[in-house]
Amino acid sequence: MGQRYLLLAMVSIGTLIGSTVAAPAQNPETDVTIVHITVNMVQLDVAVTDNKGKYVTGLGPENFEVYEDGIREKIAAFGEENAVPRSVHYSGPGGKVPQLGKYVVDGAPGASLISPSSPGASVFVLFDTSNYMYRGFALARDAIAQFVRSLDRADRVAFYSYSRDFFRASPLSEKSTQVLEAVRSTVAGDDAALYNALLWTLKDADKFSGRRVIVVFSNGPDDASMVSPEDVRELAQSEGIPIYMISTREAERDPLSTAVFKRISTSTGGKAYFAGHWQDQEKAFSSIRADLAHLYTISYYPAENPNNGWRKITVEVKGKTPKNYNIRTRTGYRPRVLPETTEAIPMNAAPPTSGVGRK
Repeated sequence: MGQRYLLLAMVSIGTLIGSTVAAPAQNPETDVTIVHITVNMVQLDVAVTDNKGKYVTGLGPENFEVYEDGIREKIAAFGEENAVPRSVHYSGPGGKVPQLGKYVVDGAPGASLISPSSPGASVFVLFDTSNYMYRGFALARDAIAQFVRSLDRADRVAFYSYSRDFFRASPLSEKSTQVLEAVRSTVAGDDAALYNALLWTLKDADKFSGRRVIVVFSNGPDDASMVSPEDVRELAQSEGIPIYMISTREAERDPLSTAVFKRISTSTGGKAYFAGHWQDQEKAFSSIRADLAHLYTISYYPAENPNNGWRKITVEVKGKTPKNYNIRTRTGYRPRVLPETTEAIPMNAAPPTSGVGRK
């Protein structure tokens, strides 16, 4: 079973990260192949609350400090709530503005370091229709429908369901009526393959830019997936897609599922909820709706960093101690390093350093 998890995870993540580039022929005794890589812009969805759990609004880019592996990062774009992120001009080494892209904002060519995106969020709802959901199925469906109706007009919604199989009931759309019809049409199935379904949902969400979130309603443990939850969690972190998990008290009785659900949500910047009855389910969806309406969007191009493995992200509010503010965002990521060019150099030559380029 362990080999099966590892093999599928490697195949799945390899598909998401990028295609393989064939290396040129080389003499193994004299040459090595050097791959020049490009690291994309990093986007963070950040929630800031006070000690009473109330959202802190009105902050600007000057109020935040972002660190990656302890390295201070320069914020390139900033947005609040559902507004379109705006470019933040800054000076790099030597006082020069990095030439990271040729984009147009407000009709001024070259005035921005980022490409403008649409307002609102792309929300992917994933509904458990396995045999764990036979009890309270209709009530859970009603709670999801109410959540869809409550979303901001600028938000786009997709509705997927899963049991052993994964079903794209309604692709990403601005038309809530289409999504609601898909919700009403769902029926209960058999065994649950949650992590398989999460992997496919992540693959779909990764095709879109801007703010993307996944909202999962799962009533129990996973008993049919071929993908491990840890691989799914790391992929969601690396892609910058928060995962919100809503489950029932039945799932909370399983210590393993409880721990996994909390770890996935916390590390990606989302939340986990365990609802005892349908009123709690509605409160959980309402809490997620409020979260989406109060998130800050912070983007930056990573500074030079020799670490091409896992990178730790830390966000702080200037002048405020952790006792005053609670900050929630993804805890790190593995850079999506895309092969750009290859070259063969003699074995006795000094190895070059990898650069960080634009998205």
